[in-house]
Amino acid sequence: MASRDDIKFLSNPNIGNQRKKYCRFKKYKIRHIDYKDPEFLLQFINEQGKILPRRITGTSLKYQRKVATAIKRARHLAILPYVADLMK
Repeated sequence: MASRDDIKFLSNPNIGNQRKKYCRFKKYKIRHIDYKDPEFLLQFINEQGKILPRRITGTSLKYQRKVATAIKRARHLAILPYVADLMK
């Protein structure tokens, strides 16, 4: 009879072990989000130019609103595109 150590699992045993998401603005004490910094704002946009939701980035509600406002201002001034194909 095979022991427990000899059994191969079909599923990944690390499925439930995800890192805890955190708000990078609270962790690094960032108070102001500059709409004129496109490299920073690209972290919150996917390849198509859509704003990533909080559940993916881990940003708190207060700062997610500020990020969305900054991205929209940058789009209005043509610093960031509204729609893109494979932007990153």
